[in-house]
Amino acid sequence: MRRAHLSASVLLAASLLLAGCGGGDSSSSGDDTPASQQIAGGSTLDSTWPLTGLEVSGDASASTSHPVLVAKMDNTYSSAPQLGLSHADMVVEELVEGGLTRLAAFYYSDIPGVVGPVRSMRASDIGIVSPVKADVVTSGAAARTIARIKGAGITFFGEGSHGFARDNSRHAPYNLFANLTDVASTIKQDDARPDDYLPWGDEKDFPKGQPATSIAATFSGGHTTNWVYQGGGYVNQNTYAAKGDEFPADTVLVLRVEVGDAGYLDPAGNPVPETKFTGKGDAMIFHGGHLVRGTWTKKDLGSPLELSTRAGKLTVPAGHTWIELVPAKTGDVTFTK
Repeated sequence: MRRAHLSASVLLAASLLLAGCGGGDSSSSGDDTPASQQIAGGSTLDSTWPLTGLEVSGDASASTSHPVLVAKMDNTYSSAPQLGLSHADMVVEELVEGGLTRLAAFYYSDIPGVVGPVRSMRASDIGIVSPVKADVVTSGAAARTIARIKGAGITFFGEGSHGFARDNSRHAPYNLFANLTDVASTIKQDDARPDDYLPWGDEKDFPKGQPATSIAATFSGGHTTNWVYQGGGYVNQNTYAAKGDEFPADTVLVLRVEVGDAGYLDPAGNPVPETKFTGKGDAMIFHGGHLVRGTWTKKDLGSPLELSTRAGKLTVPAGHTWIELVPAKTGDVTFTK
């Protein structure tokens, strides 16, 4: 499985940013695979990671002493270079005000050091993080959003928490970073593997679909995320990630979602959108240079995603998945062979 690595210069910058805060990598290597792991609810599951479906290797365990951590990251030119995306298990891209997007980067099998720039939460994040009971790493949020996040029972860590620091070489508000190893060290919980985020399956079970080697996921007139299939995976052509620190996408999952109004304006006077991540909608699964069309369903904010085609239930090949939550009415998705 492909996994990008940080360049020496990026690692040096990261270590200087939060010197003394530590860093780490919770992944292990080896050939032995445990038979099963305890998961939330007390049942057992084959030893796979919940956010990728990949097998646990060596003496690692899919039941950890830390929850899933979701870092809210800026996704504009001002965020460059983003740090830590190569370590993420999964990424969800969501619409925010001004037609821009923000990333929810999920970390569980590999808890890195510095990630960011870290930005604020939205009410849309409730449906995004709740299925795996994730804790959110964020700069904060509007008062009404914080009230809703707390009402949903979601734990979050903001500026001032252990592991957060500002990089004075960058301009605010794009200079807040978090050391996830330090954040995780402050969390106490029972070892329990979260539920699977997606219905994972084997490569051999995935339908052939139609050829599709380039993708344009348009969120608004101001932002389109472009992908191209090469080297056995998908490359984000307009990423802001540091060189060598890009997310290694094996699958791009596009979900067409309803978007409403969160009911308040941002400081610049823009209405804040809210993604309605429940119900059902069209799904486009890009994998192996091909497209399979289907439908997604999600019973409530805390429910896992289910995927299906006319032939029945659909699974996603195990690997690293980037999920695009594209507005059903105002967005667009195009692709070429």
